Amino acid sequence: MSTRIFRLTVDDHIMIAHSLQSPFFGPAQGLHGATLSIHATFERAGLDEHGVVMDIGEATGLLDQALAPLRYANLDERPEFEGTYSTTEKVIEHIAETLTSQLPEGHGLRALEVEAEEHPRARAEVRVELV
Repeated sequence: MSTRIFRLTVDDHIMIAHSLQSPFFGPAQGLHGATLSIHATFERAGLDEHGVVMDIGEATGLLDQALAPLRYANLDERPEFEGTYSTTEKVIEHIAETLTSQLPEGHGLRALEVEAEEHPRARAEVRVELV
């Protein structure tokens, strides 16, 4: 019998401010705002006893909790990004770490992915293997 991999994705967005203070980042060195569309995908082999990857309300709530401290924040002032550049990649890494730490015991998930779209032509994604 073949294994079926199921995925559930929930979406949200955050509005942030930040600066990327290195010549590498060109005009983004100055303080500027960004709106990031965030997609969190939960993955499991097969379905749980209720026939789902996980409850959609639970997934949405976990994402909301992970994003709450970042909403309308100046990331230059957030301790989570002290000593690093608050790039889209670092933002999604932080969100993925937060989501991973919030998962309930015995969740049965095999992976978690977080994607952020900066604009229609650019996005970044990170995948965390949970097993």
